[in-house]
Amino acid sequence: MISSTTPDDGAFRSLRLEDQLCFALYAASRAMTALYRPLLSELGITYPQFLVLILLWERNPRTVREIDDALRLDYGTVSPLLKRLEAAGLVRRERRPEDERSVNVVLTEAGEAVRERAVDIRSCVACAADLPPEDFAALRATLAELTSALAAAEA
Repeated sequence: MISSTTPDDGAFRSLRLEDQLCFALYAASRAMTALYRPLLSELGITYPQFLVLILLWERNPRTVREIDDALRLDYGTVSPLLKRLEAAGLVRRERRPEDERSVNVVLTEAGEAVRERAVDIRSCVACAADLPPEDFAALRATLAELTSALAAAEA
């Protein structure tokens, strides 16, 4: 069990749903995913597939392992995503010549074309969030810090 260094002043002992950080994050995540769904549906992709494509737009190719690590997912979750992206003609998987056990994921021309159609999604999300750019950036930074702290506590 993870030990707590939080003072026992009662503020963190509430079991009311609205007081739970985990629920606030869960509800926000569901709302965010619901916002993305119609935007990505127009592109013929799901949210997890979009995340894979973003990684490949940043740097192409990437190994399956790099994608697993970046998305904090396991191979059993990423592999079906890649199969569906490959079936849609957006990526292809290739054995790495220097290490046959490793697989590169490479964007196809069609995968690159989706990038042009997806470029406005971030601004749509920012608009819907109705936060000033500095608050949007601060929230993203706070969530990144929280993720790092929780990952460290889990280890």
